[in-house]
Amino acid sequence: MSDKTGFTNIQTLDPSLLVDLRYATTNNFTHQVVYDFTTAIARTGTAEKLAAASAWLRPQGYRLKIWDAYRPVSAQERLFEVYPDPSFVAKPNPNFSHQKGVTFDLTLCDLAGNELEMQTAFDDFSANAHRDAPRTPVQEAHYRLLDQAMTQAGFVGYVNEWWDYRDAEMDDYQPRAADPNDY
Repeated sequence: MSDKTGFTNIQTLDPSLLVDLRYATTNNFTHQVVYDFTTAIARTGTAEKLAAASAWLRPQGYRLKIWDAYRPVSAQERLFEVYPDPSFVAKPNPNFSHQKGVTFDLTLCDLAGNELEMQTAFDDFSANAHRDAPRTPVQEAHYRLLDQAMTQAGFVGYVNEWWDYRDAEMDDYQPRAADPNDY
């Protein structure tokens, strides 16, 4: 059995996954480059679950786009300095979520890679981003498909952000740092 607690480049498990790491660009709520890598990595067990969600969606005509995956503590510190509201930006903690490599921020796309309509844009820090916020019928259908793929693969959604999914077994992982540029 392979070591599920190490890190894996998610695209080595599933090359159809789209990666658009927003914090590697200025196209994010800080308008600053927060980290210096463009490779999405996660703990191997978590990455395998993402690949399972993707494999379930692809025959139905959909792909996943990853906006954020493993995020070093130093990057979390920068985000929290810009937006120190723990209901949307977690306090830096090597034993939490993105900083442990067990969480993805993502959305649903068609096979051509076009993002499908959701209730808000990424990193919308309003109540409209909450999972229980009102959606149009089209947004509801897209959300339900994304949510079903992720939950049946072993993820739980964060209540305040429709795009945030954490490995249901996240507490089984101890803190570990990595450099995504090594993957």
